[in-house]
Amino acid sequence: MLTRELLNSFKRKSDLVNYLEANKATNLIYQKALDKYAYEQELLPLQAELVQFQRWVQKENKKIAIIFEGRDASGKGGTIKRFKEHLNPRAMRVVALNKPTEVEKNQWYFNRYIKELPNAGEIVFFDRSWYNRAVVEPVMGFCDKTQYNRFIIQVPEFEHMLFESGTYIIKFWFSVSKDEQQRRFEKRLNNPLKKWKFSPVDEKGQELWDEFTVYKNQMFSRTHNHFSPWVIIKSNDKKLARLESIKYVLSLFDYENKGSICKTLLPDPNIVQRYFRNTIQLDQ
Repeated sequence: MLTRELLNSFKRKSDLVNYLEANKATNLIYQKALDKYAYEQELLPLQAELVQFQRWVQKENKKIAIIFEGRDASGKGGTIKRFKEHLNPRAMRVVALNKPTEVEKNQWYFNRYIKELPNAGEIVFFDRSWYNRAVVEPVMGFCDKTQYNRFIIQVPEFEHMLFESGTYIIKFWFSVSKDEQQRRFEKRLNNPLKKWKFSPVDEKGQELWDEFTVYKNQMFSRTHNHFSPWVIIKSNDKKLARLESIKYVLSLFDYENKGSICKTLLPDPNIVQRYFRNTIQLDQ
């Protein structure tokens, strides 16, 4: 057992780590502490690489849009938090739009998103995006069939125009199993600090699981292409999903001093996969 006297006897961080390693078999808390320590030891260098990447984005006037999509409680928000934690807030934004206003409902669907796109030298993280209309809206009855069909035809053209104008679009789908989603919902409801995250749409997440799957698969097959491919992140393990999605973004660009802090930036292909029709996902 860790006592104050024992803690005071440790001279270095490695002394504590070695003690936990030696006693983890008899104490689950020690194992959890070691797992968190290992995660943070891998996360911090990746975040330092992100800082270097952001400097390059600013210097070269690059425009980076990173889209985070997935079922509710799939880990999108937590991953965005780790991406932006140490970045310069003047050169990055998080976009999480509320439901459209009455004025926006009568505009071209993409109108409200255009003004949120990255300026030169900026990274923008979309916590959900225009792809609301691909899955959530048709499942929940927030759009009609005509609106959905118009969107699914227009979105590849919209993204191709962005690509041709120099905007990099990275599209993540965080894939979580039905059982894990339910476990996370229950955890939210039991945490007074996270209850706000549980919405009426969340309540329907389990009930309408199969409907979400149908529209999700249609979205992939109609909007996956070479200039803005869908990248599947297996996110039952949230910590691994965070680490590997950061690696994926960093692996795409040849920025200054790349790899000077982290020698290995290639993502694990067991966690990160480009969409293709026979990809086995957690949230089928």
